This record gives sequence, C-alpha cells and structure tokens, in this order.
Amino acid sequence: MQLATAIFLIVVGLAFAWSMGAHYTGAVMGMPYGSRSIRLWPALGLMAVMTTLGATFASHRVQYTVGLHIVDAARVTIAEAIIIVLSAVILTTIYTYLKVPTSTIQILVFCVVGVGLAAGIPIHWDTIGRLALTWVLAPPVAAVLGFLFTKLFDQFLPPGIAKPSEVIGIARILPLLLVMVGMGSSFVLGANDVANATGVFIMTSVMGVWLAGLAGGLAMALGALTWGRRILDRVAFDVVHLDLIMASAAQLVQALVVISAVTQGLFTSMNQALIGAMAGTGLARGRQAVQWRTILGIFEGWLISPASGLAIAYGLTWLLLAVWGARG
Repeated sequence: MQLATAIFLIVVGLAFAWSMGAHYTGAVMGMPYGSRSIRLWPALGLMAVMTTLGATFASHRVQYTVGLHIVDAARVTIAEAIIIVLSAVILTTIYTYLKVPTSTIQILVFCVVGVGLAAGIPIHWDTIGRLALTWVLAPPVAAVLGFLFTKLFDQFLPPGIAKPSEVIGIARILPLLLVMVGMGSSFVLGANDVANATGVFIMTSVMGVWLAGLAGGLAMALGALTWGRRILDRVAFDVVHLDLIMASAAQLVQALVVISAVTQGLFTSMNQALIGAMAGTGLARGRQAVQWRTILGIFEGWLISPASGLAIAYGLTWLLLAVWGARG
C-alpha cells in the first residue's frame, strides 16, 4: 500500500510538472515569439531543453524550501502530499485552459498551507511571510525596471522596431539577444518552478533533489511541447502592443527579478514578473500601449489563485480525514 501511494504521488507530481511546462511557455518565450524573433516550434524546443537543465542543476535550494520549510515535513503523510499536488494540478490546468497566466507557486504554497491547517500540521509562517513579501514586491519592481530599461535602450537603439525584418545597424543583434534571454528565462523557470511539483518528493523522501529535478524538468519540457502554445499566444499577443526593444527589456527584467529570488532560496512567479515588466515597458511607450482590460483579468487571477489553492486542499484533506478517520 505504501509503495502504491508513493508511485501515485510521483505520477501526480510529474503531472503537475507537465501542467506547469504548458502554463509557463508565455512567461519565458512570449517575448521572443511575440516579437517574431523565433518561430513557434524552435521556441518551444529551446524552452524544453533549457528548462530541463535549470531544473536538474539549479533547483536544489528551492526544492528544500518547498519540501522542508513551509510545514513540518516529518508530519506530512504521503496521502496528504498527494492532496497538495493534486489540488495544484487541478487548479493550474483550469487556469491554463482559461488562458489566464497565474502563479503556480502561490497555488502550491497555499495548497500546502491548506493541508497543514486541515490536518493540524505546524506551519512555518516565517517562510510564508518571506515568500509573500517577495511575491508582493516582484511585479512593481519588474514594472519599474521594465520602464527604465526601455527608456535606456531607446537612447541607443531606434524605438518602435516591430519585427526583426525592420532592424537596422547595431539593433540587428536584438532578435538574437532576445532569444538568448528567453533561453535564460527557460533555465530560470526550471530552477524556480520545478520545486512546485517535486518539493513533495523531498517532503516525503521518495526522491533526492537531483533525481527529482531531472524528472520534474523532463515533465515540464513535455508539457511545453504538447500544450504550450495556448498560453504562449496569450502572453505574446494579448497583453501589450510590443516592439522589439520592449520585448527585450521585459524578458531581461523578468529573468533578473526571478534569478535574484532563486539565489536566496526563495521563488516568485515567472508570470507576475513578466507581466509587471511588460506593463512597465508599455508605460514607457504611453498608456495606450497596455491592454489594461487583459492586465486586470490577469490581476484578478493572481488574487483568486492563492485562496483557491488553500480552499481546495483544505477541503480534500478534511474529506480524507472524515472518511479514513484520525491521522495515523
């Protein structure tokens, strides 16, 4: 029975990683693809490779944060770990289907909190507080940096370049640099987000960090390749009217903001960092460049996702305990 539940946990965890790979295509390749610096399948292929590398080699500190420092991991059963990940899978898949870029990090963390509250597991509120502060600061910091980087680039490059065919002079390097930044963001995605799916493997000791990172990274790569176009189109074309300089600034800012968190063992939303940066670049071009209705819809998704994660995980845990009795 214990082996069967452990195998089921692994299957559900990797399904969550697959769902995240599909959900975050826009966050890492939306700018290169939206600016026509790269075509669809090369974008998804490069993302798949770089995400796997980031998950395998740079995710260990974040995996430990999720697995050991949100709740008292020693008191989490495999059944409860399954509820954590299953709740996150359900919600992430729903948001992906609705084409709403949300934060799987916030969903996952509040699924852990929901299980902890329902099962009476001690919660490390100091870790939650540090993560929440990071989440609150990341979008406005990204917006300010996106605004400043766009203004800076405008001093050296001709503004308003809409696509690579219009690039002249020194600006010819922009499409290549943008693709490279997208690759870097894909690496950061693996390092930053794979722990959402694999932290429960560390929590329950079913895998070590190296194997968990590799398995999760491969599942994320598969998600990007099989269902990634849905969110990629949304972020690339429906948030801000982009030119090449804006796209370069937004993707670079996103990578800087997220990698700054990862190096501290924290993790923040790739989508929130990118949308914040895109809003900043849009404001640098004037308010009319920003699709404010789309931004508002995405913001509403950010508010709903933590509460929905807590609610579904709490409810499923309460049901589990009601059916099978006291924790044992």
